[in-house]
Amino acid sequence: MTDDKITVENVNTPGQTARVDQAKYDDMRAALLKILPDSPPGFTHQEMMDAVKPHLDQSLFPGGAKSGWWSKTVQLDLEAKRIICRADTKPLRWHRIDGG
Repeated sequence: MTDDKITVENVNTPGQTARVDQAKYDDMRAALLKILPDSPPGFTHQEMMDAVKPHLDQSLFPGGAKSGWWSKTVQLDLEAKRIICRADTKPLRWHRIDGG
């Protein structure tokens, strides 16, 4: 694993950033963008967590370890960057934005 970090945002707290492991971020980002549909209604958070696991690098997420935290962190960052969006549904659902 590398010591490289990436700065992430949180759509729920504008202006707040955090630095996280770039390799794990990049792997989860690729997995999320691969599984999320490009139109509503999208996936619930649980559906996202379940769907990304087969696409994750097992050396970074052995057996899916910590994938729940990482899927939420990356989801919030991608929302802040307007790459994905949440539908106003109950339960909440997310999908890619055109070009995302």
